[in-house]
Amino acid sequence: MDYGRPELADRLAAEYVLGTLRGPARRRFEALLAAHPALRSAVRRWEEQLSPLADSVPPVAPPERVWAGIETRLFPAEAAAARAEAAASVRWWNALGLWRGLSALASTAAVALLVVALQAPPVQPPIVVVLATNPGAGVATNASFVASLSADGRALVLKPLKAPTLTAAQALELWSVPAQGGPRSLGLVRADTATTLLLQAGVKEGTAAFAVSIEPAGGSPTGAPTGPIVSLGQI
Repeated sequence: MDYGRPELADRLAAEYVLGTLRGPARRRFEALLAAHPALRSAVRRWEEQLSPLADSVPPVAPPERVWAGIETRLFPAEAAAARAEAAASVRWWNALGLWRGLSALASTAAVALLVVALQAPPVQPPIVVVLATNPGAGVATNASFVASLSADGRALVLKPLKAPTLTAAQALELWSVPAQGGPRSLGLVRADTATTLLLQAGVKEGTAAFAVSIEPAGGSPTGAPTGPIVSLGQI
């Protein structure tokens, strides 16, 4: 395999930096880095391009129950003492008939809330797809994008990393490419900043790859790509 080919080095470096290259393939790529300067250069380029994207993601604080669970595992003695103190307090209040009923009601509500919390599904991360330069585009361009598809498949954010130069009469259009059949337009996208698109149900399940083409301003007049497909990425 010719690792000096720019399109191959670019694709492997993108998968390596994004973390989608795993297992034996990732270890083999790391061994190849020492012997192939082209691979090292491609990795550095992708790290520089994706660094602003990582900085733009807002931090997400974990729920309080996660920290409570961690404290229970790290400090079981303190957690047991806290539970014992709470139990003693409950016994004191239970000495009064009125508070006994209220305590039982509160305990039932707490158990119900705990069951709901434990059954809540974990938050699924978005699907990240790299759309690398399409060497078969037939035009002198070096376009690449990163697509972030929500776990439920209802929203997609496309961020340009290397956008092609367009004239006033041209636009970029994003396509969903199924395993079988023709591509389906997802809408026009910006060349200078990220674009957020709302998707219809079933797009995620029916998409094998995403593609970006250069079309006339306003989009393809035929419902299919009419210009060169400058960037392509498989899910």
